[in-house]
Amino acid sequence: MAKIVLGIGASHSTLMNTHWEETTHKAEAERFRDALYMSREKIAASKPDVVLILGSNHFRGFWLDLIPAFTLGVGECISSGESGTPKGPQRVDVEFARHLANELIEGGRFDLAYSARLQIDHGQSHAIQYLLDGIDVPIVPLVVNVFAPPLPTFKRCEEVAKALRDAVASYPADTRVVVIASGGLSHRLPWPDWRDPHGEDEDFMVQAWLDGRENWSDYDVRRRQIIRAADAAITPEFDDRILDLFASGKASELAEFTTQQIEDEAGNGAQELRTWLMMAAMLDYVPGERLAYEAIPEWLTGMGVTILDPAGTDSATT
Repeated sequence: MAKIVLGIGASHSTLMNTHWEETTHKAEAERFRDALYMSREKIAASKPDVVLILGSNHFRGFWLDLIPAFTLGVGECISSGESGTPKGPQRVDVEFARHLANELIEGGRFDLAYSARLQIDHGQSHAIQYLLDGIDVPIVPLVVNVFAPPLPTFKRCEEVAKALRDAVASYPADTRVVVIASGGLSHRLPWPDWRDPHGEDEDFMVQAWLDGRENWSDYDVRRRQIIRAADAAITPEFDDRILDLFASGKASELAEFTTQQIEDEAGNGAQELRTWLMMAAMLDYVPGERLAYEAIPEWLTGMGVTILDPAGTDSATT
C-alpha cells in the first residue's frame, strides 16, 4: 500500500522572484532559500513516486463566481505562471488523485470539490519551483480556500487531512508519497473581506476577484502595486510558537485556532497555516525539525521551513 514518507511545511512569496535584488535582508533571505534547497534534497532522497501539494488560492485559479473549500486536481493542472513561477501544464498522477477523490467522496467521508482541469497559482507553483526543481515526480494538487471567507475551520481541515491520510493508506500500489504544505507564516495582505470592501483599492480587488477568470493579467499591475505599497505586519512571536508546536509533535493544537484568532494574532496571510496543519495531520503529528525562520519585511512575511520525517522519528525512538 502507499506510504507517506515525508512532510514539508514552507512559506512562499513571489517577491523572492520579482524583488530579490531589492531585498535588504539578504542574509535572512539566503538562509531561507538555502532551507528550501535542503528540503528539496531531502525530498529527492526520500525517492517519492508522487507529491501531494497542499496550497492556497490567490484569485488566479479560483474566483468569486465559485469558491470551494477544498478542491482536488484529478486531471489536467495548469500553472498560471505569475511573477516568474512555473507556467503551463504540470504532470499529475491522475490515477492516484482519482483514488483519493473516490475514497473521500464515495466512501462518505467528504464531498470535496474536484477538477479535471485545475488552474493553480503560486500557492502551489512556488513549491514546484523551489522544492521539486530537478526531481522527476508527478504531483497531486489540493487547493484550500484561505482568502475568501467564510473559510473552512482549522478543525475541518484536520478532519479532511485525516481522511486523506486514510485514503493514501488504502491505495493498493507500493507508492511513496511526500506531502508539501505551502504558505504562511504571519503576514497581512492588503486584501479585503470581499463581502465588505472599503475604499477604491478594496473595491478594485473585489472586482478583480469577480471578473478576472479570463483576463486576470489585466488586473495584475495595479494589484501588485497595492500589495507592494503595504506595510509588513510580521509577528515573530506567533511564528515561533507555531514552529515550536510542529517541532514538539503538538501541531494538533493548531486545530483549535479560530479564523478570527489567526487574523488578530498573525494577519490574514497566516490563514494559510491550514495547509501546514493538514500536512502534519497526514503524518500523524510526528515531531518535526525547524530548518529556518526569518522575518523578511520586504517579502511581507515570516518565512519558515519545517520538515516532518517519520523515518527519523522512528529511529530516534528505537
